[in-house]
Amino acid sequence: MNIKIQGGGSGKYANKGSCKGVAGYLEHEDVKRISQGQELQGFFDQERNFVSRAEVEFKIDHNKAKLCCDDSKFYMITVSPSQEELAKLGGTEQERIAGFKAYIRENVMQSYAEGFGKNLNRENILYFGKIHLERTGQSGDQMHAHIIVSRKDLDNRLKLSPMTNHRGSGRGAVKSGFERVSFYEKCEQSFDKRFGYERGLEQSFQYRNAIKNGALEDIAKLAVKSVTNELTRAIPGLGIVKTIKTVISITKGKDKGMSW
Repeated sequence: MNIKIQGGGSGKYANKGSCKGVAGYLEHEDVKRISQGQELQGFFDQERNFVSRAEVEFKIDHNKAKLCCDDSKFYMITVSPSQEELAKLGGTEQERIAGFKAYIRENVMQSYAEGFGKNLNRENILYFGKIHLERTGQSGDQMHAHIIVSRKDLDNRLKLSPMTNHRGSGRGAVKSGFERVSFYEKCEQSFDKRFGYERGLEQSFQYRNAIKNGALEDIAKLAVKSVTNELTRAIPGLGIVKTIKTVISITKGKDKGMSW
């Protein structure tokens, strides 16, 4: 699962002005699908499957109370499952699209809302998603989603920036910022639970993040976890305690020059 939060700069995800440019860009696949007689995938929100581009632009562009001209007005979340993950969404394209939308509405956006630590739920977030079914130059099932999400909550009251790091405020349990790591992990875990996907450790965000940013100790812990998982699958009923003892035994044997 590849999830990105983007927004800023002067490119296609510039977000200090109107969202018209981004909304227009997201319709690039529509002309081809219409010309080929295929079903059009319009914008969707928390409740509806078809929302007009005009409504998307109007609601995002007018949900900016007390934001300055140089403030971000919206962000883009891109959710790109692997082909193995997409296969778990359903047997037909229609089933996969329906499953993907349900996952975004109920899991991704809920995890996003929770990431701010403000007791928010998915119903408090103003967003519009768009399913794309192709990627230029790539074959196979390439379904992914782009989500335009407002900087302000649905009531146009709270400022919500997923680009701001989470930090303790120093005053009780009050929190500020956004828990990005927790957001990515929750999206991944909820997908696995929802669709019964058995994710290998090497496919996990935890593993990729440790390899990219972690200390040697974190990587070593993940290596032990990987061996533990493999032994548990290879020897059903071994039990977690016996599995850990087996891993320790193997590790000690390795230190003595024994082969794996």
